Amino acid sequence: MLRSTVPQRCVLALDANAVRVAITGAAYVGPRGTTAPTDATTPWPAGVRDIGWISDDGITESNSAETTEIKGWQGGQTVRKVISSSEVTFTFTAIETSKTVLELYHKGSKVVTTTGKSVLAIKAPGPDRRLFGFDVIDGGSHLRIAIPDGEVTETGDITYKGDEAIAYEITITAYPGPDGTVAIKYSDDPAWATPAGAAPLAK
Repeated sequence: MLRSTVPQRCVLALDANAVRVAITGAAYVGPRGTTAPTDATTPWPAGVRDIGWISDDGITESNSAETTEIKGWQGGQTVRKVISSSEVTFTFTAIETSKTVLELYHKGSKVVTTTGKSVLAIKAPGPDRRLFGFDVIDGGSHLRIAIPDGEVTETGDITYKGDEAIAYEITITAYPGPDGTVAIKYSDDPAWATPAGAAPLAK
């Protein structure tokens, strides 16, 4: 009879209740320097606007890093990898055409409304750093992502067609604060907590 060679202490307790799906949520933008909530459920402060409907692709978080290999003289083997640069971005597609979305997509441009007429003079993109935030909801589980200092750094093409919504693909780059933090995640999900009696993972 075959026996498992995995030590019993290495068997993890599986919990299907900890499987999360991003059922719904929202994206927000506000002035840089605005204080974001420090939990997952407190309403965003005045001045922070809901960006509106997001396509069913949801929000994509990307964490990339470039590394430099250090090779040893003896044998030419890699003995260490040093992170030379890193980047955290968030990408989503807004499907509402609004002043908020247009000014995000056309960075540095403003929608001006006078006497019932609105005009958007598209200018070359300039610096436009803001607070961004995302709420991700799965039933009673809430995940909040706050980006104190972010900027739209990439946009997708706009397609005008008769059978689909006009969509604005936007990529936000999160910039580091004084302590190196680029984004903060909050949750009221009990699965985030260390199980009772379990020691935190050693660094």
